[in-house]
Amino acid sequence: MKYFLVLLVTFLSHSLFAQGIDFFHGSWEEALELSKKEGKPIFVDAYAKWCGPCKRMAATTFKDKKVGEFFNQNFINVKMDCEEPEGISFRRKYPVSAYPTLYFIDEKGEVIHSSVGGKDVNGILKLAEFALSQVDYSREYAKEYENGNREPELIYNYVKALNRSNKSSLRVSNEYLRSQEDLTTPFNLRFILEAAVEADSRIFGLLIKYQKEIAQLEGYQKVKDRIALACSNTVKKAIEFESSDLLEEAIAKMKEHYPEKAKAFEADAKRKFYLAANDAKAYLDACDDCAKLAGDENADDLAKLAEEMMNSFSDNNKCKKLAEKYARQAAKTSSDYNHWLLYSRILLTNGKKDDAVEAAEKALELARLQEDKEAIHALETFIRHINS
Repeated sequence: MKYFLVLLVTFLSHSLFAQGIDFFHGSWEEALELSKKEGKPIFVDAYAKWCGPCKRMAATTFKDKKVGEFFNQNFINVKMDCEEPEGISFRRKYPVSAYPTLYFIDEKGEVIHSSVGGKDVNGILKLAEFALSQVDYSREYAKEYENGNREPELIYNYVKALNRSNKSSLRVSNEYLRSQEDLTTPFNLRFILEAAVEADSRIFGLLIKYQKEIAQLEGYQKVKDRIALACSNTVKKAIEFESSDLLEEAIAKMKEHYPEKAKAFEADAKRKFYLAANDAKAYLDACDDCAKLAGDENADDLAKLAEEMMNSFSDNNKCKKLAEKYARQAAKTSSDYNHWLLYSRILLTNGKKDDAVEAAEKALELARLQEDKEAIHALETFIRHINS
């Protein structure tokens, strides 16, 4: 029975609360244009309505929170019904012999990688990570650069391509900028804006030094966005190298140069850093700051925070109590059954069976109001097995 409940709660977690993949609803041509604009490859779920594995992936894998976060960040996501007119047209260029066929396609419409058959959460994440490893927008510029081409436009495009491919561009950027006598030309100011990708770098100092001039060309918001990106990348580096000094440097530079976003940035940066460091005490302090900034009215942020806490430190009593508190706040300020379900799950984990049933019944009531048949069935089954 306990094993069944674990499976059921896992299913409910994936199918009801998780955000999942956000699929693009435009045409294939519009997806290609968006891929070019955002610098992201396209993920295509080539499916058929009658396909069993396709239905299972849609109901579970595609609704998983981790899958959603990864795919929404890295891809333009498209569902292609291959028995409808646009899907039939798609199949003329991209063969589909079985369902589902999962394609990863670049902005030029060229196949990066493909795979046939349904995938679970781990399977599709591994597949996506492999596909991303095959994407390199910088290749076409790298050969010319290494052969000695130092045309400014080529170097700018090379740096931009390296950034889009999540590769370090600092060597190339520094080499170019050190060769320039006048950094205040419109081209060089735009180059600095593109090249300032890490807060712990000389180029970030140039961004700050010339921010007024750059803002006159590109707008102040682009400068602010680049400051935030550079500070975020330095936090990632701090996590990678387990460096509290880099963490503090990123926070300090955000406070100095983007103060209106600094409090939220600091709380989130510390939460991520101490989570990766497995430092429960510091992590909980950072979570408390995140919760205060979210406020009672931001139910989604509180719910995500509570779920992360339970997934990360479920054996820590203080963590369990705080997660329950945040989940309760999210549920009581929301009419979303997902938040009540999360609250019920945490109560159940914390050994509060009667309260868990009450919260699950509230979730069921809201699901009935929304006429979500799948959620109603799952919640009814969940409640029966809690009570059994």
